[in-house]
Amino acid sequence: MLLRSCLAVFLLLPGVSGTFAEPFRHSTGEWREYNRDWLAACPDTINEDGLSYHEFSCFASTYSQQLNAANLPAYSLTIIRNRLNGEFDIAVTLADTERDFDATRPLVLQFAGDPAEELDFSADLETRYNTVNQFFVRDPDRKANLLQRFKDRNAVELEVPLEGTPENLTMRLSLRGLTASLDFMEAYARRIEQY
Repeated sequence: MLLRSCLAVFLLLPGVSGTFAEPFRHSTGEWREYNRDWLAACPDTINEDGLSYHEFSCFASTYSQQLNAANLPAYSLTIIRNRLNGEFDIAVTLADTERDFDATRPLVLQFAGDPAEELDFSADLETRYNTVNQFFVRDPDRKANLLQRFKDRNAVELEVPLEGTPENLTMRLSLRGLTASLDFMEAYARRIEQY
């Protein structure tokens, strides 16, 4: 009885009922929406000549539970939708401040029951926008295939090769909420105040 009463009070609080997946305007000037384990965002302006994808794209990310020294997620998977041409990008961010990754071995995406998807840091991945720790999938066909697999699954295991050990650091990244985040990015791609 007490649990039901507490739940009823919680749901009656202003801004709580029905807002878990509702778009909202963030103080940074972005439209944002939380969809299960994903955060999607579309900034309020578009700058075609911007030096970062944030300036002309919508994006959605899911994060590792591991935190770095700045108390931010050490690893993330991001889907980016270019608002100028509608194209998608896939990026993996390696921001661990405790351990260095080994770029001589592949980054691995493992889907349950399927062969591992190995991504070579030189041949299959590239850095952009003056970053050194965010890696974008190069090949458009591979990118499209990966995005479809992400949409079809609930989770993917990210295996990061670490320096000084033959073992990979393995973590599970949730894909629950990705489809809703893609829908949000499509709906908000042209919702801007300045362009």
